[in-house]
Amino acid sequence: MAPLAEVVGWDVGGAHTKAVWLPGGSLERARSASRVLEIWRAGDELPAVLGNVFASLGAGRPDAMAVTMTAELADVFESKRQGVLFVLNALRTSFPDVEIWLLGLDRKLHTLEAAMRRPTLFAAANWLASALFVAGRVPDCLLVDAGSTTTDVIPIREGRVLAEGSTDVERLAAGELVYTGVVRTNPNTIAARVPIRGRPCPVAAESFSMMADVYTLLGMLSPGDYGVPAADGGPKTVAGAERRLARLVCADADTLGSGELHGLARYLHEKQLQQVLEAMYQVRSRLPGDDLPLLAVGSGRFLAVEAGRRLGLPLVALDVPSAILPVLPCLGVAALLERHLERRGPERAEGQGPERSEGQGPERSEGQGPERSEGGGA
Repeated sequence: MAPLAEVVGWDVGGAHTKAVWLPGGSLERARSASRVLEIWRAGDELPAVLGNVFASLGAGRPDAMAVTMTAELADVFESKRQGVLFVLNALRTSFPDVEIWLLGLDRKLHTLEAAMRRPTLFAAANWLASALFVAGRVPDCLLVDAGSTTTDVIPIREGRVLAEGSTDVERLAAGELVYTGVVRTNPNTIAARVPIRGRPCPVAAESFSMMADVYTLLGMLSPGDYGVPAADGGPKTVAGAERRLARLVCADADTLGSGELHGLARYLHEKQLQQVLEAMYQVRSRLPGDDLPLLAVGSGRFLAVEAGRRLGLPLVALDVPSAILPVLPCLGVAALLERHLERRGPERAEGQGPERSEGQGPERSEGQGPERSEGGGA
């Protein structure tokens, strides 16, 4: 039997560019790397950052690369189509001699050349890479991936991904995408009013702080977990977090004491937890039975675990090295490509997707979900 391929999986986001090197399908030998790149500020640096992240993996020349992305939503682009094409061109520039594949919302892998012809099919497919990977290892679970910016709620039963939505818009409406995360989310999107000295105080409609400040105060995140600059560009310390959070109600750390600011942080944590709980209730309400255990992953795993505890859900674990769990979409798309290359023979046409896996669920009807025209929905 020929040796398994050595592949690299990418997740190109709006704020982070992440990668996993998966040598010969070995999770134990897999390595990950990540760099901060805010596409809307410095998108022209993407080719250089891709090269830098790849170099950090310490890998040799891979047999192929697989890619997912969410960077296309950055408001520097006029459309998702433009954003996807920007990422694809950056990949082609950075790795001109490497075979590159994209995971589409049709649950298939496509060559970069094919992706250039239908770019919107490849917008925001990173959740799908994670879900398909998990479905092959934990066949029955409610996958809740609480990240720095968003939270995914994805039901998996009998190894099939039972997601109702595919595009961002569809997933938001289905409760499967919650635009809330434990780092970059602005607290003023969590609560319009907060309790201050016995009264409900409206919050400022400014970008004074992030939820990372909340969780730094509560000891649930460390300063190194911010991953992006603080809202004021200041230090990622408890004192810095207090100063930024006080501005949420147009105060400062002299006006509000540490005890009051910690109380405010606890309130915001509770309100964010309610957002995740509501999505979990919504998704579970359409499932036959409510017996799926919880698989909680992501930088905000603690948020998902607490939501599951309140719902009385048992926890299950994913047998993956903890060092690469934070880049689960990269690992997922790399594993899909490795399996695809193993199955692909010389008779398979270039650009043809892999055979359907058990985790892929039922075929979507023509004109539904990812088959929508580029002018519709997302």
